This record gives sequence, C-alpha cells and structure tokens, in this order.
Amino acid sequence: MRKKKIAASLMALTLAFTSFAGCGGKGDDTNPTPTPGSTGGNTVTNTPAPTQGGTTGEGDTGNVTDPGSNAAELTYEAGTVLRMATGYNSKDTGLSFSAEVAGEGITLADGKTYNTGDLKPTWVTVEEKLGIKFEDKYQGNNSTKEFEYWQEQLDQVDMVSGTASLLTENGTAGLFVNLADYLDSMPNFKAYLEQNPIVRLSITGSTSGDKKGAIYFSPYFDGVNDIERMPLMRVDWVQKLLDGEGAFSAASSGTTAAPVYEPYMPTSGKIEIDVVKKDASGTEKVTKDYDAAGNIIANMNAKGAMSGVDAVNMLRDYIDKAYNGYYGTTRSDLFVGQNAAWDADELVALLRCVVANAQTLNGTDSVQGLFSREDNNNQRRVDVFRFAGSLFGVRGLESRQDYLYVGTDGQLHDARQEADTYVALERMNAMAKEGLISKAYLDASEESSSTYLENDNGFMHYDYNQTQTVLNATKLQEGEKYMAAMVPVARWYDGTNTDGVYMRFTESWRSVKTDGWGISVKGVGSDTNKLNAALKLIDYAYSPEGQILMSYGPDAFIKQGETFNFNGQEMPVISDATYAELWEKASGNYTNYARKYLGSTLSFVKSQAFEYQCTHEVGREGAGYISNAIGLGTIKHPELALMDNAWYTSVPTVLPNTKVENDMISGFTELGSKGRFGQNKDGQNLFVDIICGGYSGEGTSSAAETVATVTGTWSGQQYLTLKNGAWQKLVGYYNEMN
Repeated sequence: MRKKKIAASLMALTLAFTSFAGCGGKGDDTNPTPTPGSTGGNTVTNTPAPTQGGTTGEGDTGNVTDPGSNAAELTYEAGTVLRMATGYNSKDTGLSFSAEVAGEGITLADGKTYNTGDLKPTWVTVEEKLGIKFEDKYQGNNSTKEFEYWQEQLDQVDMVSGTASLLTENGTAGLFVNLADYLDSMPNFKAYLEQNPIVRLSITGSTSGDKKGAIYFSPYFDGVNDIERMPLMRVDWVQKLLDGEGAFSAASSGTTAAPVYEPYMPTSGKIEIDVVKKDASGTEKVTKDYDAAGNIIANMNAKGAMSGVDAVNMLRDYIDKAYNGYYGTTRSDLFVGQNAAWDADELVALLRCVVANAQTLNGTDSVQGLFSREDNNNQRRVDVFRFAGSLFGVRGLESRQDYLYVGTDGQLHDARQEADTYVALERMNAMAKEGLISKAYLDASEESSSTYLENDNGFMHYDYNQTQTVLNATKLQEGEKYMAAMVPVARWYDGTNTDGVYMRFTESWRSVKTDGWGISVKGVGSDTNKLNAALKLIDYAYSPEGQILMSYGPDAFIKQGETFNFNGQEMPVISDATYAELWEKASGNYTNYARKYLGSTLSFVKSQAFEYQCTHEVGREGAGYISNAIGLGTIKHPELALMDNAWYTSVPTVLPNTKVENDMISGFTELGSKGRFGQNKDGQNLFVDIICGGYSGEGTSSAAETVATVTGTWSGQQYLTLKNGAWQKLVGYYNEMN
C-alpha cells in the first residue's frame, strides 16, 4: 500500500518529536481576532522552548530564541491571565485540585503539599515556564456539558473544553479563534499537523470560502498511531483446558448448551494465515486445514449438547488436525501465544468449553464467558459490538466518527446501513442464547461484571490493556493471568480480492479524540496578550518539552538523565517515588493518577511511554505480542493518511459540514447520541439490544427491515449524503494543498 502524496510515519513519537518548516493556511473569521504583536512593557517572547532539563530554567520569562525559526513571535505581558474552562469529565480531573482529591492537603512525589483549589503540578510548571497565570473556571463536566454551560457566557472564559463538532460548528459561527490564521507563529503545532495528514483533516472546519482550512480547536490524543482496544483473556484457563499430553479429564463438568451459533469460517478446504513466529524472529504461514479437521463449530453442532470434557477434547483434536500439529501440546498458543491464529469459530468453541467447565476453572457451578467492563454502563457495553466487528470482518463498528468508514470506492459508508453489520450482531445474539455472553450483560439484576475478575468469574472482554491488566496485581491471585490476546483472523473485504482476505485487521486505531479545547473570541476580545498567551499554550503543548510535560508531569516526577527506548524514541523514566505513588493513590492506573494528581493527560498529546512503564508485566507481555505483529505486518489497521487503497484510510474524527448541514444532521434524532445508537453512559444502543435480545420493535424486526428503517425512516441516506459531501470536499482540499 502506498500513501497519496505524503508519507506519514508509523511511530507516534517520531511524529510528535519532529519539527520542520512549512506553509500554513490563512482564513478570515466573521469576528476577526487580534493579530500577534508586541504589547509593550514587560513581555514574554515565545518561540519553541528547549526540552526539559535544558538551559532555560523554570520561571525564566526572558526571550527564548530558536536560531532555526523564522516564525512570527507570540508576545504577551508576563503574568497574563487565562481563564480556563477546561478539564476532563469531572471536577477531580481538572487543572486544580478538588476537595475530594486534596482533602486537608496532599503531599505528592515532588515533596510539595497541595490544597483544594491549588493548581496541579503540571499547570504550576506551565505557569512558570510560559509566564502565564491560570484562573480555573472549570465546572467539572464532560466536554459537551461544559461547553453548554459556557455557551451563552463565552465572554467569561478564554479557553473552554468542548466536543470537536461543537467547537467547529461554533467556530464557523465566529465564536472561536481560527488557529490556522496563526500556524506560522505556532511551529510545533504546525509541524505536528503536517506530519499527520488525517489529523489535519480531522480538525479542518471548512474547505472553501474565506474560512478555508480553518481550525477551531486543539486536538486531543490519547496516544496516536497505535492500537487502542484489544481482546483480553484468562490465559491460565486457556492453558488448563487445552495444553498437555493425552485427553482432558475433569472430576466434574457441566454441559454445553444446545448449539445456536453457526459456522462463520469455511467448513472445507484450506486457508493460509500469516503469523509471527513463536520467537518473534519473523513471520511464517500456518494452514487451517478444514478438509483434515472439519470446522470446529460444525463438528460440535453435529453432536449437540455435550459434556464440558467432551467439548474440550473435541477442540483439542481439532487444533491438532487443523494445524497439523503446529501448536504441539501448547495448544493454548492458538489463542494466547505470539503465533496465535484464532478466529471467531475457534473462540466460540473455546467459550463453550470455558462455560461448561466452571468446576475445573474456578471451583463453582458457573463462569461467565465474554463480558464488558461494566455491564450496567452503556459506554462499556458497546465494546461488545465493537469486538463483533473484529470477529466478523465488519467495518465502522469502531469508527473514529459515528459508524463511518472509507470504502474501497473512496466514499464514506455507514455500518448502521449495511446488512453485514446485522449479520455480525445476529452471530453475537446466537452466542448470547448459548450463554457465552455474561448474564450481567443480558440482565442488569445479575452480579456486576465489574467484580468478575476479582471473583474469579469472568473469562474475557475487549478493552484497554494497561487499565485492565493492572488487575493482575490488584485483583487476581497467584497463578492467575489476565492478558491481551492477538487480534482474531476474519474475512475482510479490503478490495484486494473479490472473495475477501483472511487476515487480522483492527479498526481500533488511535487518532484524534472527539474532545478538544478552543479559544473564545469573546473571551480574549481585543486583548492581544490573552490571544497570544492562549496560542502559545497550545503550541507549547505540541513541542517536545510540552508533550513530555503533558504526559509525565514536571521534572520532579521523572528520573533525571535516565531514558528508555519507546517506539524508537528515548523517553523519560518515571521516578521511584512517582511509581510508588501511582500504586498508592491510583492502584497502578496511570491515566487516573495523571489526571487527578499531576494534571497531565487532560488534553493535547498523551504519550503512551509513561503508561507503558506503569503497565503490569503481564500487560506488557500481551501487548508486546500484538506490537510485534503490527510491526511485522500481520495485523493491519487504518492509516493516518490518504491511502491509494482508500479502505485503509482512517476516517477523520470530524468532517467540515456547514452549520446548515449540521443543523439538518442534528434533526436526524434517531441517529444521534441521544437516539438509537448512543455510546454515552446512559444512552441506548440498538446494536447492544440486538446482541442481547435479537430484533424487536416496529421497523427493526429483521436485518433487512432495520437497514431500510435506518436508511429511510431515520434519514440515514440523507445523513450519509451530507457526510460524503463534506468528505469529498475535504479530500479535494487536501489534494489542492499538496
């Protein structure tokens, strides 16, 4: 595959830490904002700052020069105040300490004591380095509610959190500063955008007229150009069931349910799969020989309900024959090894074995198969249909925007309007009918899935590696192992073969998140000091120093002079005191610790390097397998660039629809976040409903009827036409600029 016109690096930190000169777009807001310039008196002149530990110390408000930069300087008076209505989803994760976090005073690993209302260490450092003062106006809401709170009083704040779509829409209306007007004065931000074409397109608010190329918010990245979610399994359970010589036996076992799920993979013939060698030294091909072994689901279904022991032995025999002894007596490697090659049918067979062997696995009469982190939280429940996309080769279920993806024809497609989506959901519903999806997912009155792992009652889910594998240290017992497993093999129609390609592909790829921070036009008004200080804050956050600070916090939390190699870059190592505090205060959860105590990872670029250091050794093992597979090309993914094969192009997080168009889209209420396809905590989601209970309700009694309802009655076709129009304009704009 080749990228169109510009090559984008595969390594997020290579992108983040490379700066070069280039030309930025120029727009014209309806309500013009001040231009950069000197205000006289004591000023701070800002060009790219040195890396942490450089020659300019904290509190130095003198001129910092960069001999290689010809960009216009951003100048402002030292002590310029920025009123910040910015944070991340709660009062505890804002710029300042909440009473809940600080209590009567809290002493951190830097040796300093902080009280309620004090700025967190990251923002104290930003004040000192940039000569800016922050007034925290954050109300503690998520980005949508925070923006709605300030929408009618934007003159009271200088920077505000919001969703990308809200900031873009209101920026187009003249309420937010067009950052594109100032890119020549923001060399770090500019370089980042030029290195990441899809990032640039994801934040472009207009592609024509006097606002062409406009940018109304600074994007947020929770990592970039890296896998996001992945399957996680109880490895020790897989090993207990599948490994060893001879037949499996158990003193007591249950019985598999009457089969409902039907084969997805072939029932005859052979297919070859590229895998990473067990020692990670390269790749090799393994063969799934259905002529020799049959299809495991067809085999099981032919026998009907059976004992858990018989199910395990049938699966063992299938693995030996289908892979011609490739996995030997460590059959668990099919699922959890570096050389894993499992697919949806093999997973369902394994789930049948797990659920039917509770006594062997946890000593009880019940064990839950596939679950979500919080089965009573719609924001987590949707992870199950995201996983369905990975299992059954369906695009759009883990999209960066709504349910959209770029097809081989270069057009946007909507998973909600495609029959293949509902076929995948029907397969998940069949799994649910067999009891392979957790009881709590299907019935909220059952034991919460949030306690499954600690109660030794859950087998697998689809989630973030660091936050979930940390449970190996906090919730699991000696000998228990919860680890990321390889992405499954599925048939993907990427356009290279009319019959599809059996391969691994993940749509869970990190790019621009849906939140960001914008500069209020009414807030900064005609005050050039405020404008330039706000612009400098954004640019600084994308500098090498700023990216470290916004991920790690200040120098006091880092081992000075010590680095480690992460994705090809030398990155700081956290101090021993920081590591100990991370576990003491946040049970090893890096993101919670950084947001609540350091004030980092609230926006801008969050490097995964800190998180990697805090990942449990089990988490690093599984993630390492997946990283090797991505690096060696056996897991494919969307790219943050326009690709010659458009199917591999990541859909932008936001598209530059006009206000009129966005108003129309907002009117398609059934498609919105508060309609039938919501992914928020308290929302409703039709895909989840189908997984749990199948089709029901007027207009949704079958796949064909549901597609017709979404496309016609719920205005899906109109929605897609508007989105595609904006996408094609965006592609045209990109090609024109390059």
